[in-house]
This record gives sequence, C-alpha cells and structure tokens, in this order.
Amino acid sequence: MTHIPLISFDEMDKHLSWKAMAEAIRAGHDLPKAQLQDVFIRRDSDTLLNRSAWVDGLGVAVKAATVFPKSDPSVDGGMLVFDDDSGALQAVVDFKLVTKWKTVADSMLGASLLARPKSKRLLVVGAGTVAENLISAYQSFFDLDHISVWSRTEKSAQKLAAKTNTTPITDLESAAIDADIISCATMATEPVVSGDWLQAGQHIDLIGAYRGDMREVDDAALTRARIFVDSRDTTIDHIGELKIPISQGVITANDIIADYYDIPMGKFARNSDDEITLFKNGGGAHMDLMIAKAIIALWQNINAAGQIHQE
Repeated sequence: MTHIPLISFDEMDKHLSWKAMAEAIRAGHDLPKAQLQDVFIRRDSDTLLNRSAWVDGLGVAVKAATVFPKSDPSVDGGMLVFDDDSGALQAVVDFKLVTKWKTVADSMLGASLLARPKSKRLLVVGAGTVAENLISAYQSFFDLDHISVWSRTEKSAQKLAAKTNTTPITDLESAAIDADIISCATMATEPVVSGDWLQAGQHIDLIGAYRGDMREVDDAALTRARIFVDSRDTTIDHIGELKIPISQGVITANDIIADYYDIPMGKFARNSDDEITLFKNGGGAHMDLMIAKAIIALWQNINAAGQIHQE
C-alpha cells in the first residue's frame, strides 16, 4: 500500500519563506483559471467548511475546517491534495501550516506588485497571529525603517510590539497619515481606517474582512484608491469590503482593476508613485492548493536528503 505523507506544521514551518510562497501563488496564476466550490454544514454554533479547488496542470485540493467556538482550539482542520493526472491522494497537509503561509503570502504578492518599492514605514492594524506574521513578511520584502502596531485593545498592541520590536501606537489617524503601507488584519465589521487619512503613494492591504458583513475601510478609501483583488470570484460577491459599497452604488464591479489572473497581462501594477493602491485579500482554495503543492515539493526534496523522517 502506498504511503501517504502527513505533513505537519512543526516539521515544515521552519523550512518555508515568504518570498518562495508568494512566488508559488504568482506561478499558480500562470495556469488555467481554477474551479472553486465551498460547502458549509452547520450544527447550532458549530460549522464544517469544505473549500475545494481544481487547477488544471497543478492538482486538486479539499481544505476542510471545523469551527467549534466552545472548544479549545476552536478551529481545526486538514487539507487533502490529489494528483492532477491520476486523481490519487498525494498528501495530507496541516491546515494551520497552509493557512498561515497562504494568508500572508497572498498579501505579500499584492504588495510586491502594488506598493512603492522604497516603502519605509509600515502600519499594521490588528494585533493577532496574522498581524505578527505580516510584520515578519513585510520585513522580508521591504527595507523598512519603522513599523507601528495599532489595536482596539491597547494591551494587545503593546504585547505584539514588544514581541516583534515594533512601536505600539494609540493615534491611528496620525500613524495612517505617516505610513507608506497600511496593512489591516482585524475582525472589524465597521471600517477602522478612513479614506480621509490616506496620502498620495500609499498602499492599503486589507486582510481581515472575510464575511459579507465585514469591512476595514470606508467608502472614501475605495473611491480614492485604485482597487485590486487577489480573486474576483472570492471577493466581489462575498466580502462586505466590496459587496456592500457595490450594492449601495458607491463603486461598481468594473472599478476592480485587476486580480492575479491579470498579472501576465501587466494589468496588476502600480502606474505612478502618487496613486493610492488598495488590495483586498480574499483568499480561496486555489491559493491553498498552490501553497500546499509548493510545501509538498519542498517536503519531498528535504525528505529525499534525509532531513525529515516520517514515523
């Protein structure tokens, strides 16, 4: 019987890099457009989410997550990756490993194409695990000389800042005005960043909103910026950041300039140093697949060299 590897967080996390994972997402968008489907099953407050993707030439993946709010941990899951040619199960990859690297690498690809290359000042809005990963990732892509952290809970910002050697701030408006890049990773349902604060040349990276009722920036931010998304299919009709202002006539779907499938045509790009660029990170199982395949390839190389030993 063929051995199916179970690739864990602990054995592979230390071998990955933000630049390599961002490149995996970029390369995956050179392939035919992904087929996507999500399935939700609920029992009271408990949820099972299955996210599936098929990218011709890459493979098939099903990422399953359970969300049980009364449990600790409240979120768990796994990812099945299947061979594109045979349909055979290739590997089971840790849910947390794929999610960590997909979520932030997604924003890093966007920032590498849209933020000014000489950006020096980063503002991170939010103080959770994703915010911590963002600090590490942005430092690997940009030669930053100042990073500030804001959270609704001041103690959370102070704790993250102490852990990452960054600066906790309480005046969000002043920090936003001063930043070259503003990266938001919150659970906000109402905007926390105002478009009136935005300055010429800034890049706005929006990660937190993932439901139809969630937003991190207001209408003014959307109307002042050139808007980009990672995937039209996972953002426009699904996430409040765009769905709400489109339904209210503030913007239209045509105001979304490009997604990652437009990279080869050169459309996913900053046009000038003065424009404000805004990127909505919506995720999607196709990018989970791209990341998982890159992890599997690296795991195979390391395993062949004898550096990883399966029980």
